[in-house]
Amino acid sequence: MPRPLVIGNGRIMVTFDGNLEMRDFFYPYVGQWNHLQGNRNRLGVWTEGRFSWVSEPSWEKCLSYKEDTLVTDCRAFNAELEVSLLINDTVHRRENIYLKRIVVQNLANREREIRLFLGQDFSVDENEVGDTVFFDPFRHVLCHYKRNRYFLIAGRSSRGFFDQFATGVKGFAGAEGTWRDAEDGVLSGNAIAQGSVDSVIGFNLFLPPWGEETVFYWICVGRNIQEVRALDHFVREQTPEELFFRMETFGPAFLSVRPREEQLVEDLSPQLLSACRRSLLIVRLHVDDEGAIIASPDSDILSTNRDHYCYLWPRDGAFIAYSLIKSGYGRLTRKFFEFCADALTDKGYLLHKYNPDGTVGSSWHPWLAEGVIQLPIQEDETALVLWALWEYYQEERDLEFVLKQYHAFARPAANFLCGYVDKALHLPAESYDLWEERRGIFTFTASTVYAGLRAAGNLAELFGQPRLAEHYRQSAEEIREGILKHLYDPAREYFLRGLIFNRETGCFEPDPTVDSSVAGVFLFGVLPPHDYRVGKTMEKVRETLWVKTPVGGIARYYGDYYFRQTEDLSRVPGNPWIICTLWLAQYYIRVARSIEELRRARELLEWCVRHSLPTGVMPEQLHPFTGAPLSVAPLAWSHSTYVTALQEYRARYRELLRAREELQFTFG
Repeated sequence: MPRPLVIGNGRIMVTFDGNLEMRDFFYPYVGQWNHLQGNRNRLGVWTEGRFSWVSEPSWEKCLSYKEDTLVTDCRAFNAELEVSLLINDTVHRRENIYLKRIVVQNLANREREIRLFLGQDFSVDENEVGDTVFFDPFRHVLCHYKRNRYFLIAGRSSRGFFDQFATGVKGFAGAEGTWRDAEDGVLSGNAIAQGSVDSVIGFNLFLPPWGEETVFYWICVGRNIQEVRALDHFVREQTPEELFFRMETFGPAFLSVRPREEQLVEDLSPQLLSACRRSLLIVRLHVDDEGAIIASPDSDILSTNRDHYCYLWPRDGAFIAYSLIKSGYGRLTRKFFEFCADALTDKGYLLHKYNPDGTVGSSWHPWLAEGVIQLPIQEDETALVLWALWEYYQEERDLEFVLKQYHAFARPAANFLCGYVDKALHLPAESYDLWEERRGIFTFTASTVYAGLRAAGNLAELFGQPRLAEHYRQSAEEIREGILKHLYDPAREYFLRGLIFNRETGCFEPDPTVDSSVAGVFLFGVLPPHDYRVGKTMEKVRETLWVKTPVGGIARYYGDYYFRQTEDLSRVPGNPWIICTLWLAQYYIRVARSIEELRRARELLEWCVRHSLPTGVMPEQLHPFTGAPLSVAPLAWSHSTYVTALQEYRARYRELLRAREELQFTFG
């Protein structure tokens, strides 16, 4: 199940599923550690002898965010119980506090008692062994803890703090969990449990006909009992109402960093612009305060993969950083570049992926294959960080910071790129492709290496090293020549996906698979978008990879097997991906010679918004027949690519508008 709602503050990240149940709670890093592991923090209602969990089908649910904020705005309605819940969630911008507000509405024409129950199913530090939960009578709160992780649970209504509580064992010795204790409307009051544990709190609300009552609930997170008690005191002193108000103003303040200039782009609908602002907020949530930018917090992928997307892939991070830089949020990316500099190996390359705490992440790329030692890398990941660093300098002119990164990252990385080449082909040596599936020499990777070395040349010149700058630029030009000589197929009239080494013949052989990533040729400046070779290639991508169902969209490549839904490749060459569809949009933007020609790109932007979740969350890929999200949602790379494409659209629109106005002025 995707995660249609995500909130956080750079240290805490919380997600909810479509049933309004909290499913992931990350702390102290965005993406690490997940103290829920997909467990369901339930929400239930009892009234007049009947009980129902909000996840049950009898509840109608509407999920959204308050416009331009990181505050959720949800409703759950149960006709049988005649109860409605208005729910808001947020995380305090500065403090490690999660807040929930629930307005309980009695829709019956009679006075009633309605009991509200909230469950906590933590597996602290991603393991339920050795957890403890206890009732703290001094502050009337529950506290889950293990070692240096403490989660204080508190809440109040107009009557005071929660009326009921229970702690107990879950998933062990025949016990399903303490949440079952809520279903009769009365909690046991058991004050402590140890091992594999969960807990529930309850509020007894007495509502007049058509009346309502507001309940506040909060979780304070810290390293010890003193920290979480201090945070609880802060919430009580400041009041949850005031903290919600502050968070409702934070989102608009964040988005006001750069003027919208929406009035200059007349043909972008409010929906497209709103999706851009929502994407910026969602991207911000994926940026950890220590520099990691994770791909996705959606832990449901664990059920099929036994791994997750809570890693920094340097490639994803570079693309996401680029979108923030170009949107006026470059200073947010400084820690990312520092993270990459710290992660760089002594040979000058980045590895596959990293945990948010800076340690090396899991990988399936071997150091030894078919008896041959190899580097288990995707070379584009090193090159793209170099490319993004130069873009950062161009926007921010942050000379002292970039000088540090030049010595710490750019120069050793560029030296590696210069040396890691196939001298016969003048192309980067073999590495794994951006889809992480095959090893070879790829058009996308080579294009990023070209861009990375160009960036390194610019940085070397900036810092007074003209000979080194020329060396990097010459290396980049040789890569470019190798791309045009060996990776463009004049007979097929498009760029190859790449070259694959045949160990039997000892030669590289062309891989002609139509792959959307060949868009890298124009994205990274190997050729201008108007070049006929780019045009023929993108025409082939559109013709071959467009999904020929009502869903539409561009597949990664012909024959993509990841989450494949059909063997009918003529109709469905692969599942449609947001980023691949947006690469085609970026091509249309760059080749447009009139405002009218921008329509093709705008239609693809609209396609992305149309296939987002109602909350604005964008998935990685879609089911080719239903349009439902597949794999993970949200995917930060999808959101960042949408932001980049929309910014490019706006810039191109202004250029074309000025050109048209100048033409009209010249000829009257």
